[in-house]
Parts: sequence; structure tokens; C-alpha cells
Amino acid sequence: MDLEGVLVPEIWVAVADRSGISDLRLTTRDLPDYDRLMRNRIRILHEHRLALRDIQEVIGALEPYPGALEFLGWVRSKVPVVILSDTYYEFAAPIMEKLGHPALFCNTLELDEGGRISGYRIRQQDGKRRAIRSFGELGFMTLAVGDSYNDTGMLLEADLGLLFRPPENVRAEFPQLRAFESYGELREFFEKSVPFVR
Repeated sequence: MDLEGVLVPEIWVAVADRSGISDLRLTTRDLPDYDRLMRNRIRILHEHRLALRDIQEVIGALEPYPGALEFLGWVRSKVPVVILSDTYYEFAAPIMEKLGHPALFCNTLELDEGGRISGYRIRQQDGKRRAIRSFGELGFMTLAVGDSYNDTGMLLEADLGLLFRPPENVRAEFPQLRAFESYGELREFFEKSVPFVR
């Protein structure tokens, strides 16, 4: 399962709203080129002299979407859940605590001496898709839920991939992926159609 846009609000949108820097509102819902997106974010942060602690302060105030915690708890009572995210461990700690510490696979940031973000380390290119493929190779059936361009690889690789509240551009480009708008719809679909979740 993806994190931002599925269980919690988009971190960078929250930072943009708090800082007033509208260029930080762009996410993987808008741009499929993650490297270009992150390089642009880092440049903007440096221009505005924002450090990691400034972003962590915004993240600490984020709450899961209404119903997300209950939905995640229900799914975790049925099957193992792994959060596959393009976020960073340096961002995710307060969010994971609020979600009850599900397993999280994500990336790491590089910081300069002043505590500003200077770069990032992706654990593995196309890591979400490759993680799903590895789970399959281990004999697991996989169900994946995501909302953005950076989720489509894992959704197409999974035994069953579903979009959750995707933007219209992603929905239009991937019509083969069924889309849902609420946790209630997702749960009902899981209960009726997914044998390994019942």
C-alpha cells in the first residue's frame, strides 16, 4: 500500500501550504519523473533556506485521513501489510506512529552540515514494482493500492492493483486499473472479491 495520498495527506502539499511556496505543491500525482521532481524540491528548499527540521515540524502536525486508521487496522487483521512509499525515513516517523507502526519500505535523505536536504538515496530504482515482484517470487499473492504515477508499476505488477482517489490524469492514463473513492468501497470490494483478505 502507498502512504501519501492513500492513508495520509501529501507531505509536500502540506509543506507548500504552510510555507506559502506554491511550487512545492507538485507531487507524483502531477509529474511521473521522480528525480526531476525531487531535484526541483531541493532547489526550492535551498532558495528559501528551509531545513529538514522545518519539514518535520509540518509532518508532525499531519493526521491520517478520516477512516484511514480504521481501514488499515482492518486490513492488518486479515493479511500482512507493507507500506511501499517514495517518502523518506527522516520524514515518516511521526506518521508511522499515528498509523500504529506498520512495516514501511522507503528511502533516505542526505543532509548538509546545516541540516538542509542536499540529496536523497533511492533504495532501488522502481522499488515499489520490484518489491511486489519479490513478494510474488516468495510465493505471496499481492494486492496493491496506490494513487499516483509512481504507484502504477507496483499496481500493474501485483496480482491485483487498485487506484485509490487518483487524479483524473492518472485515472485516464491507466483505465485498466479499477479506482475507488472511499475506504468503505475498498473494504466492500476486498470482502467480496479478494479471497485472501476475507
